Formats: sequence, structure tokens, C-alpha cells
Amino acid sequence: MKSVLCFAAVGLLWGSAVQAEISNNQRDRVQKAAEVVTALRGAPDKGIPEELWEKANCVVVLPGVKKAAFGIGGEFGKGVMSCRTATGWSAPAFMEMAKGSFGFQIGGQEADLVLLVMNRQGIDKMLKDKVTLGADASVSAGPVGRTGAAATDVRLNAQILSYSRSRGLFAGIDVSGGVLRPDKDANADTYGVSVAPYDVVASGTIAAPAQATAFLKALGTSVRATTGVK
Repeated sequence: MKSVLCFAAVGLLWGSAVQAEISNNQRDRVQKAAEVVTALRGAPDKGIPEELWEKANCVVVLPGVKKAAFGIGGEFGKGVMSCRTATGWSAPAFMEMAKGSFGFQIGGQEADLVLLVMNRQGIDKMLKDKVTLGADASVSAGPVGRTGAAATDVRLNAQILSYSRSRGLFAGIDVSGGVLRPDKDANADTYGVSVAPYDVVASGTIAAPAQATAFLKALGTSVRATTGVK
């Protein structure tokens, strides 16, 4: 009888763990990412061109990057990544950027970074290990505003287009040299150690945390005729 009760108790604990909410830090990260996306999509004349947004396979949002961290190395930015699927946007995978040596182009002590991943090259490596921007994947400062879509072929052929926002203004930024990789601890806490970050954004079967609803809504419901990342 005791063994049955112990088994039941373990089952209840396991069930409560599965249903646990994401941590406060992760919730704040997703909420801030939603605010950044809402701002950039609400400024078609000054933000990321909608034409480029619609062509992006994945979006990485790193809110509140501190300028002071650039000079001391180490981790300096944490955010989330979502990719298009056949039915919308995937659950967010938690990401981090490290060892950046670039500077802000529009001033301020803090900036939000947004990366549009325009094709699947480099995505596999980024989600399974890490990718060095500019070396493992080509990156270019993205064009801004309605006329930005008519930018040079060099920009439009880049695998990743990068943007920053500081003091409410969006601008393209050179993030070459930054190392982008999954935040293993945050992903494990949210989805479990057995779920790989690649599966979160590619499988289409991983349910997003309830706290990510605003972020996914901000990304939009428009879906191109694509099956996303496979």
C-alpha cells in the first residue's frame, strides 16, 4: 500500500512540474521581445520593411542589450527566436548572443537587436551549437522604411539582416563577430532537457508557453506558402 501511495505522490509531483510556468526572467524576456516586435511592426515608415519581414524564415529578438557589456566580453544579450511553420509562428526558443565587439550606430546606452533570418542556411548550426555572424552566416545591416526593400543585392542576399532600436529609432547595425547560440538552461527549464531547441522551432508540435502569447501575436498571422524550417 505504501509503495502505491509513494508512486502516486511521485506522479503528482511530476504532473505539477510539467505544468509549471516559465521563470520570471524568461517571462520578462518574452514580454520585452513582444514589445520590441510590436513597435517595429507599428512603424512601417521607420521600421523593418514589411516585404522583408514577410520573406524572413525566422526572427531573433534580443531586447535591452547593454552597451557597457560590449567592452568586457562574455554574454551580453539574451532573447528569443521563432520560425515560420505551415500554420503560423513556432514556439519561441531562448537564445543568447556573446562576445560582440560591434557598437551601436544610433546612440544610447541600451538597444534592442532584431535579426531576420532570411534562409535556412546556418539555422541548423545556430540551434544545435552556435553560429558566428559574418563567418558561419552572412549578415548585413538591414534597410529601414518602405523604400528599404529596394536596397542593394548585397543586403538582400545576406542570410541574416540585423537591426537595432535605441530611443525609439530603428536602424540597421553591423553585428559581425557576434556569436549566437541557444540558451540551453532557459530552453531546458521551459521545454525539458529532452527537447532540442531545433525541435522547438521546427517540429510544429511543441506548444508555446502561455506567457509567449503576446510575442507570437506580435509576430503576426500572415504566413507565406512555406513549411518553415525542416
